[in-house]
Amino acid sequence: MPFQFRVRPRLPLAALLAALLASASLAPAQAQTGASYPNRPIRLVVPFPAGGATDLLARAVSQKLASQLGQQLVVDNKAGAGGTLGSQEVAKAAPDGYTLLVATSSTHAIGPHLNPRLGYKVEEDFSPVGQIAQAANLLLVTPGLPVKDVRELIALAKSKPGQLNYASSGNGTIVHLSTEAFKSQAGVFITHIPYRGTGLSMPDLAAGNVQLLIDSIVSGLPHVKDGRIRALAVTGRSRSALAPELPTVAESGLPGYESVTWFGLYAPKGLPAALQTRLNQELNTALQSAEVRERLARLGAEPAGGSPAQFAALVKADSERWGRLIRERKITLD
Repeated sequence: MPFQFRVRPRLPLAALLAALLASASLAPAQAQTGASYPNRPIRLVVPFPAGGATDLLARAVSQKLASQLGQQLVVDNKAGAGGTLGSQEVAKAAPDGYTLLVATSSTHAIGPHLNPRLGYKVEEDFSPVGQIAQAANLLLVTPGLPVKDVRELIALAKSKPGQLNYASSGNGTIVHLSTEAFKSQAGVFITHIPYRGTGLSMPDLAAGNVQLLIDSIVSGLPHVKDGRIRALAVTGRSRSALAPELPTVAESGLPGYESVTWFGLYAPKGLPAALQTRLNQELNTALQSAEVRERLARLGAEPAGGSPAQFAALVKADSERWGRLIRERKITLD
């Protein structure tokens, strides 16, 4: 019988090529769902200048996260417009876990109520990862003010409506709103003097040109210790380990008052659930480390943690609170 050469059908080869192509196309998706994440450096956007409280906190946590993830976290300061410029940039980034944002009360709970053209919507444009920390402030007064505690401050303000001034870091900032909340709850009228930053107001506070300032415990405490200004209380729910001798505003004259700044980690909307879970777990692990807790304590911040859902609920409640105050006090950016 003559030899017959048979050509095998090409379908198996085509099917093989198709399978290889499908496998290749799945590789990035698998990386994005956590199988090999992260395989390159992660960009951590801080929407405020270097050296500020948010930047210092982000760097404290990012170093530990980098060690745990085995990849560098590159802190990228994208300051401007009260933190909204950097937030806008992250909102538009790819939801692949390689661009993250350190947000604050100002960017995600206050800003949306003050600027209707913000460029992002918190619930529609971001995936919550977890709360990093929260920090209270100090209620500071000029040294010559004849009050020893919050109760006496309120009595003095009521006896001199509009004659006392308070400084802030600008319209719509957490410093501004914290003082407006104090005024509202205490039923007093104190005149607002906005500055471009609380640091610029310190000389005037020391000199008595303004009488009151609510400022970060980190930046305010050194001035208290050198005797230039006086601290009456802390604005948190409990006393601060940095100044345990200071009572809270609530326990020293204004029950129910509390004002803290929270810091949290976000990714762009659409982050795969596996990556959200992984990043949340890594964040919680980092916040449990003695090294990170010690660094946060030096910044006057209390580590938080928790689930993405808990963080989202916190932001929603905080947003509703500040939004209500903004409407009631008719606060604007002008």
